[in-house]
Amino acid sequence: MSNTLPKIAWIGLGIMGSPMAENLIKAGYSVTGFTLEQDKLDRLAAAGGTAASSIAGAVKDADVVITMVPADPQVKAVILGEDGVIAHARQGATIIDMSSITPQTSIAVAEAAAAADKDLKVLDAPVSGGEAGAIEAVLSIMVGGEQSVFDQAKPILDALGKTIILCGPHGAGQTVKAANQLIVAVNIQACAEAVVFLEKSGVDLEAALEVLNGGLAGSTVLSRKKDNFISRDFKPGFRIDLHHKDMGIVTDAARSVGASLPVGAVVAQLVASLRAQGDGGLDHSALLRAVERLSGDQVA
Repeated sequence: MSNTLPKIAWIGLGIMGSPMAENLIKAGYSVTGFTLEQDKLDRLAAAGGTAASSIAGAVKDADVVITMVPADPQVKAVILGEDGVIAHARQGATIIDMSSITPQTSIAVAEAAAAADKDLKVLDAPVSGGEAGAIEAVLSIMVGGEQSVFDQAKPILDALGKTIILCGPHGAGQTVKAANQLIVAVNIQACAEAVVFLEKSGVDLEAALEVLNGGLAGSTVLSRKKDNFISRDFKPGFRIDLHHKDMGIVTDAARSVGASLPVGAVVAQLVASLRAQGDGGLDHSALLRAVERLSGDQVA
């Protein structure tokens, strides 16, 4: 391992965070992690990382602190809290928040970091690509912040993804991620409706999805999720609960700038309905279950 590489602290080792942290270890970085689940800390240690017992212990010597937690409340607690990242980060550290949250919270994090008088640098860098993209290190990473900070952090992000773009100032990464989640949800819903239509028409579903994915209807969503649709395997890669949160972000953000999202608003309600029916812990491809119910099918 090169000792010239920056030391990294990783906070949040969930479905996405664990494989992402492991990819940094594979790339030669020293990674110290903290999360609330002991089994996730054990996994990090087994991969060659170092488990910390607190945020303070994880970040105290880190050049770069990366956070990957579920939503705004966790980001505020982990970064802005009394025992959080800003309070314990060393002078001159860079904070990269890769959670999917509101643009306003990302801006608040950047302002709090600036007010700490520790020369802290901040990027918001949410990702798209799901669990498979995290494992394969092919995520799309949309970044908000200053060009100079982005340039310094780019080698680290290169170990996590393939499409890495600075989208604008603080909060811009989150705005683009909100648009991403809108597109993904609408795409999954359209695929789910097509699946039910095809099956009720008696067409070979696997053959149909293969040919559709080779034409203009093809998409990364269909490539990643067609096996879920065919097998009805909805083990979570990205949970409905989290997509529900993201649809709230995009609809609120759109309202604040005066953008009308008629189709997005309908899909947001369908995501909320599926969650209300107890399917919030399933993968977002489980939108198929909602279409089946609407079509009169019995869903186990």
